[in-house]
Amino acid sequence: MLRRSVDVEREAMYKVRIQPRWELENADGARLSPHLVDLLVAVRAHGSLAAGARRVGLSYRYAWGLLEQGREVFGQPLLRGTRGRGAQLTALGERLVWADSRIRARLSPTLDSLATEVEAELERVVSHGAAPLRMHASHGFGVEALRRALSEAGLPLDLKYRSPDDALSALRSGSCELAGMHLPIGDLEREVAAHYADRLDIEGDRIVHLAMRRQGLVLAPGNPLGLQRLADLARPGLRFIHRQPGSGSRLLFERLLARDGVDFDAIGACEVEELTHAAVAAYVASGLADAGFALEPPARRYGLEFVPLATEHYFFVCRAAALESDRLDGLVALLRSPGFRNELGRLPGYDPGYCGVVQSLPEAFAAFRRPGF
Repeated sequence: MLRRSVDVEREAMYKVRIQPRWELENADGARLSPHLVDLLVAVRAHGSLAAGARRVGLSYRYAWGLLEQGREVFGQPLLRGTRGRGAQLTALGERLVWADSRIRARLSPTLDSLATEVEAELERVVSHGAAPLRMHASHGFGVEALRRALSEAGLPLDLKYRSPDDALSALRSGSCELAGMHLPIGDLEREVAAHYADRLDIEGDRIVHLAMRRQGLVLAPGNPLGLQRLADLARPGLRFIHRQPGSGSRLLFERLLARDGVDFDAIGACEVEELTHAAVAAYVASGLADAGFALEPPARRYGLEFVPLATEHYFFVCRAAALESDRLDGLVALLRSPGFRNELGRLPGYDPGYCGVVQSLPEAFAAFRRPGF
C-alpha cells in the first residue's frame, strides 16, 4: 500500500533546481562570460584545458577564446601550461575558482530551500494531493542526502533551513511537523540540552534519529600552523572563521571553548561569519582564514585537515501524534532502508547506526531523565 502511494506521488512531483550564477566585469564594462568560471573549475579538476572543455561541453577553440577574454579583462593570464603536465591555474584563476566555491557554499542551502518551497506549491496546485511534509532543519550533509532521497522517492517535502532554535519554535507553533536538532555525545549533552528545554515537550515529543556525525577544526592542508587543541586558536595573528550566532554549531563551539577554559574573545575572528559548514570550509580553503569549526565532509571535499572535537546525534523532533498518524510513515521507512543508510554512511564522519530509530527524549538522552527537565 505504501509503495502504491509513493508511485502516485512520483507521477505528480516536480523537481525544481536553482543554481547560483555570478557575473564579473571590469571598470570599462568588459564582462566575462559565465562559462569561464565553469571552465576554470573543470580545468582545475581534470588537469588540462582539453579535458576541462569536454567536461563543460565546450570546444577547445571556444574554451581558448574564453581564456583570452579573461586575460584581456584582467590584464594577466588565468591559466598556464606546463610541459608534460597539462595545465594549471594561475593565482588569479585559483581565486576565481575559490570565489565560485564560496558563492555556492553560501547560497546553495537558501536556493535549495526555496526550490522545495516552489515544488511544494506546484504540488498543491497541480495535483491536489496530500500536503507536503514540512521540515525545518539546519543545513547539513545528512539532511541534504535525505532531501534528495525523498525527492527521488516521490515524497513531497517542504524544507526550510533554520537553526535548531527557530526549528523548535516552528514545531511548537504548528508551522512544521519535523524540527532538526543536534546534541553532543558526552559531558556537554546536558548543558546543550538545557538551552533548548523551553521549546521541548519532554513527555509528548518524539525523536527520529538521522545520524551521528563529527564536528571539529577545519584547517589548511597539512595543518601548517600545527593546530591541535582549542587553546591553540588563541595564538596571536590567527584568523578564525565563525558560524553565525544562533546556529547549533556556534552554540556547541562556544560550549567547547568554555569547557576548556578558552576565552571566546581571545580568538582572532574574521570580519564575516558564515551560514553553513561548507561555507566555513570554502573560506579556509581559499586562504582567507586559518581555521574554522565545521562538519567533516566539506573539509574532506576541499582537501583540508580535520581535527575532530565532538561527536553528536542529529535527529528530528516531532509530536507523538504525528507518528501515530500516517504522516511520517514514508519518511521513517526511507530512513530505515538499507539504501539510504548506506548512502549516509559514505559521508565522512557520519554513522547511520541509529538512522530511523524512533524514541522519546528520555529514552534517547540521559539529560532528559534527570531532575530539572
